[in-house]
Amino acid sequence: MTDGFEPATGDGPALAGTGRAAEVRTAEVRTAFEGMLQIRRLTNTEAVDPAAVPAAWELHRMVRAVALALEASGFAPSGVDADGRRTATGYRVRAGERPHTVHVDWLGPAGSGAAHSEDAELTACAEALGRLGWEALLYRGPRKRRFLEVERGV
Repeated sequence: MTDGFEPATGDGPALAGTGRAAEVRTAEVRTAFEGMLQIRRLTNTEAVDPAAVPAAWELHRMVRAVALALEASGFAPSGVDADGRRTATGYRVRAGERPHTVHVDWLGPAGSGAAHSEDAELTACAEALGRLGWEALLYRGPRKRRFLEVERGV
């Protein structure tokens, strides 16, 4: 059991899609995201639009910050079962290979068609992250799968 809210990175159990659990999760995400924007406003006093610039704490917890931004923007996270098999189609956020970067993949269970929708979905993710001050570049990786490399915008 964890203490407090954790944004979905796409490597945990699939989130409930409907019902009370989904309503609670939506409220938790909204509260966490509004808190993040408030921290940005209070700490980015030099910026023209403080809410559009990642706060220093986000840069030290980029996987968490990017996952929160995606979940709050309405994107569904992927999910895995206890054996690590994908059970839901959506984003997965993980630490990048270079310092101060994260990777965002679009993954799903075998036969889900995630590979066919990854270009459009990751492009939409990049746009949402860009509005929040992140630079997200779309690349083609191993097996010709697309991914985003995300870093602090300039």
